[in-house]
Formats: sequence, structure tokens, C-alpha cells
Amino acid sequence: MSAITVTLLMIITAYLAGSISSAILVCKIRGLPDPRTSGSGNPGATNVLRIGGVSSAVMVLFFDMLKGALPSYLGYKIGLDAASLGFIAVSACLGHIYPIFFGFKGGKGVATAFGAMAPIGGDLALCLILTWIVFVLLTRYSSVAAMATATLAPFYTWWLDERFILPVAMLSTLILIRHKDNIGRLRIGKETKMTRKKSIKKPKT
Repeated sequence: MSAITVTLLMIITAYLAGSISSAILVCKIRGLPDPRTSGSGNPGATNVLRIGGVSSAVMVLFFDMLKGALPSYLGYKIGLDAASLGFIAVSACLGHIYPIFFGFKGGKGVATAFGAMAPIGGDLALCLILTWIVFVLLTRYSSVAAMATATLAPFYTWWLDERFILPVAMLSTLILIRHKDNIGRLRIGKETKMTRKKSIKKPKT
């Protein structure tokens, strides 16, 4: 089987894996509102945090990252070149953004993109996580943290392992494009800050 055929099969597989919406499935299993019609309307970990709390959001984050990491890591292990790995990773993100199993209405692909970058190395994964956490703590905006991390990711990659600059740059560009609406809301002060579901206190009896 030729490298082109393998790459095409991997691209299709990555898209189908990306199309499995962790947010929708976790919310359905846990009896939570549909994230496409609740909160911000975005079926991703941040919105699930708002409507379902920390544990549900962590589950979504883990599975969203996993569906980006697995196709990229498999492509790397079978020896595909950097450009092919980039297309596979982007395909997984496009599956998350436009899921064929859920009416093509998906999330922004941030966790899936970062998951696809993570197999490059633990040092890169650590840089991405720390950058995201720092910007969330400084701004309280998940969108700002995601865009800042995406912007810095190619520079981290150049520093740590320049072989993968191309696929990382492809993923970072996709993340930034997906946040154009957030940029507009930030400019007019209408972007929602990152919060978690508040527990409802029962009245004393």
C-alpha cells in the first residue's frame, strides 16, 4: 500500500474519530442539557464546565484530546512525513468542528488540536498546558488562553523539535480561524468568562 493511500485512509479515520462528540455523549450519559443548546452553545469542555461541573468537563477534555492524539501518534509510528501528519491532525479537528454523526455542529477543536500536538513530546505538552493555565488565570477567558497557546505552539515546536513545525502551524492556524467570533466579542466586551457550574444550596429545614 502506497504512502498516499495510507495517508488518505488515516485522514478519513481521523475525521470519523473526531466526529465523535465527547461533549454531547458525556452530557447525555450524565443527564445534562445538550451543550449545543445550553450555555454558550459550543459542544466543548469549557461549555460543559459551565453546565455540568468539573468532572464532566474533565471527561470531555480527556476524550477530545485523545481523538486528536491517537491518529497523530499512529501516523507518526508508521513513518508518515510531517505534512501528512499535519493533514491527519487537521482532519481530526475538522471532524470535531463539523461532526458527521451530530449534524455537522461541533466545537472549536482546541482540545483535539492540542491533543494532536501532545505526542510530539512531553515537553511540548507541558508547555501547552502551562501556557493555557497561565492565560486562563490572568484573563479568565478560555478563548484568550486557547488563542495565546495556539500562537505560541509553533515557537515551542521550533525550540523543542523543529521537524513538526508544519503540522503544529496548521493546527494553530485552524484554532485561530475558529476563534474569529470570539475575537469580535472580546473587542466589544461581550465575551463570556470561564466559570463553572454553581452548586445549588438547599434551604435549611
